[in-house]
Amino acid sequence: MKPGKTMQRLLSTYLFISKKLTPELLGQIAEAGFQGIEIFCTGSHFEYALKQEVRAMASALEAHRLQLVSLHAPTSRDLSAMRESGTPLSICEVERVRRIEAMDELKRVIDVADDLPYSRLILHMGGSRETEDPRKRDAAFSSLEHLVLHARHAGVTVCVENTLSEMGSPDYLRAFVDETRLSGLRFNFDIGHAFLAELPEEERLEKSFSPLRELVSSVHLHDNHGEKDEHLPPYDGSINWPAAIKLLKSASQNGLPLVLELKEKSGHDAPSVTEQLAAARKSLDRFEKAWA
Repeated sequence: MKPGKTMQRLLSTYLFISKKLTPELLGQIAEAGFQGIEIFCTGSHFEYALKQEVRAMASALEAHRLQLVSLHAPTSRDLSAMRESGTPLSICEVERVRRIEAMDELKRVIDVADDLPYSRLILHMGGSRETEDPRKRDAAFSSLEHLVLHARHAGVTVCVENTLSEMGSPDYLRAFVDETRLSGLRFNFDIGHAFLAELPEEERLEKSFSPLRELVSSVHLHDNHGEKDEHLPPYDGSINWPAAIKLLKSASQNGLPLVLELKEKSGHDAPSVTEQLAAARKSLDRFEKAWA
């Protein structure tokens, strides 16, 4: 975000992950004042492997004047149209056959750019409990070497996100990039995940951001109370947002996309799509004012 430049209002469709991403839903997102989206890839939400679905999505985004800033890679294998399996889709698979399967799936996500251009693929380094292991590290290197090259041809940058696993920690990710010299790889800084680091609360954001700073290419915004990954709107948890904004502004790259990534509320008393979008918009209004 360049100084003085108005912030682009970006929303991750993770907020509606259990629903199909229809033109109607995109219309509601646009009406709520959002200018762009990050689509979370899971087959039941967005059939990224089907060309006609990708082209229909491109038309719908154009009709509602929404920019696609990024795709979030699937984190598990789809079992059926309606639910994801609990089997993670991981670039750290030590077993070669499963690793190639995961890479092929991610290449399908990258290939969306043929019909629907986007600039960043957000990727997790393995599953949510990925422990440090030299064999997994080698597997991740092998996977990412292929994926970064495949993505470069498609005009896409691969951004690995800091997560709560050992292999997703900022220090691990930075050391991985420095040691492997994967020059095309960038980071997606997830501020909510950073706030859950096992450090004193006031040090969590700075110590998580510091190793990634000059290679951060995008940001996920959400809040929590420092104990679990709640994906709340900013200001609904315990993150010190004035300090967080100062930190994000210290990134060497101007124009970082700041994507609001909130969790869907389910159950019989869950708020409507309109209500969830209004709450998202309200938190972003407050954030934007503080940013300016």
